[in-house]
Amino acid sequence: MAHLPLSVLHRLGTLLGWATYLGSGSYAERLRENLVHVYKGVPEEEFHNLLKVSVAEAGRSIAELPWVWRRPVPEVLTKVRQCYGLEHLEAARKHGKGLIFLTPHMGCFEIIALYLAAQMPMTIMYRPSKLAWLDRVMREGRQRGQMTLARTDIGGVRAMYKTLKRGESIGLLPDQVPGNGEGEWAEFFGRQAYTMTLVGRLMESSGAAVVMTYAERLPHGEGYDLHFEPLEFVPGISVARQINAAVEKAVRTSPAQYLWSYNRYKVPVGIAPPAAQAEAQKGDGA
Repeated sequence: MAHLPLSVLHRLGTLLGWATYLGSGSYAERLRENLVHVYKGVPEEEFHNLLKVSVAEAGRSIAELPWVWRRPVPEVLTKVRQCYGLEHLEAARKHGKGLIFLTPHMGCFEIIALYLAAQMPMTIMYRPSKLAWLDRVMREGRQRGQMTLARTDIGGVRAMYKTLKRGESIGLLPDQVPGNGEGEWAEFFGRQAYTMTLVGRLMESSGAAVVMTYAERLPHGEGYDLHFEPLEFVPGISVARQINAAVEKAVRTSPAQYLWSYNRYKVPVGIAPPAAQAEAQKGDGA
């Protein structure tokens, strides 16, 4: 698949997206539920167009992975067409206390890591796949250039702290649901979502600057536009809530490219749901 042109893979991804949507009831239900919650006020025709494009974009995000992971890095990076906010990135690097890149489940987040690792030492946190062959392919595809992978466990967290102490950069998925005791409930698109608190702890211990970034997928396999925006945090307001607000802002720029099928609002094992959600679940049970 990696030998196919990106434009062909994106067309195949559209088919994959629809096959998954039509073949998996739970997948389709979650995708629709999340979209309905956020865009319930839009006209019906506009909503259905957004739904159709979201289904296709989700498939493209999978179909493009062989190309991004298996093609030579210089070739992959030729598909980076524009970089918006690059001046903010350079200013943050001069800060000298490390950088924390936050990349939500949006667009082609895999290409951002390759782009950054071609310019600077970079450590990203990743969750190993349960499939051994897929985990190997994923690690080989990601760990290129100046990239180091850190598992989502206590050892990985320590590696993140050490990386920032050296003044280097790390990358995290800010909208990935953390495990028990690693997050707090914070509003995300009007609903309570269990949100990682690791970013706040890393900032406090290192003084690192935080940059929100995402890769916008261009039509017809033309490539990607990268967006960088520094985050300034207001004292007295939860860092987790401010990060969620920054993710919301990014999502609204290209809503169809957000991974709406991701179970962002799940309740981790051992965590009590927020009061409003608990009441709703109680009512459903009745």
